[in-house]
Amino acid sequence: MTQLPATSAPTVIVLAAGQGQRFRLSGGGMHKLDAPLNGLSVLQRVLQAVAASGLPYHVVRPEQDVEGDAPGMGDSIARGVRATAQATGWLILPGDLPLVTSDSLCQVALNLVSHPVVVPRWNGQPGHPVGFGAACFAALTALRGDTGAASIVRVHRQAGTLLTLHLDDPGIATDIDTLDDLARAEALLAACHS
Repeated sequence: MTQLPATSAPTVIVLAAGQGQRFRLSGGGMHKLDAPLNGLSVLQRVLQAVAASGLPYHVVRPEQDVEGDAPGMGDSIARGVRATAQATGWLILPGDLPLVTSDSLCQVALNLVSHPVVVPRWNGQPGHPVGFGAACFAALTALRGDTGAASIVRVHRQAGTLLTLHLDDPGIATDIDTLDDLARAEALLAACHS
């Protein structure tokens, strides 16, 4: 696959600040990002794929705000984008997608060169990472709460400036929210290595 020059490569923002409450409610005895998955934690698998992509990255870790409330996904995206303000663009990647491939990250990054927003899909399902060009900086840093960047995606879809990128990677849509999700991911990994 064609690699982007380092100077034009977007930065991957790995979101690792969520509470993971649904995982605990499903019976998980730890944070979902720390859950073991075939010898590595969920987050370690994500970071391994990001490192293999060769793209720069920034991990948004938990941080309490002044009221003591945990920030939502919008807050985390805004914090990560602000921390990497000089980037040429951003790939927003939740830390609970342990099966995403480095090739998928590179595909989104390459298509971000010619589109302001890139949304990957697998088998009809939207996935991650969602790519945003530098022109989205103000909108991304204004995000708050739990809604993520759906409003920015919607604006670009309506304007016809969004690229839907179909990828052959179930990992872009295989997030870990419950123990059942973790078991499905283990089964997918086993099937890939058999």
